Amino acid sequence: MKRSRFSKEQIIAILKEQEAGLAEACQRHGIQHGDIKGRWS
Repeated sequence: MKRSRFSKEQIIAILKEQEAGLAEACQRHGIQHGDIKGRWS
C-alpha cells in the first residue's frame, strides 16, 4: 500500500476544514480537488 504524505491527524483536520469549502481547504494544503473527489466517490 502506498504511504500517504499526510498523517492521520492532518487528514482529519483537512476534512473538518472542508466544511468551510472544499476548494479552499484543498488550496490551503496543496491538494488537487480531483484527488479528494476521486478517492471518496
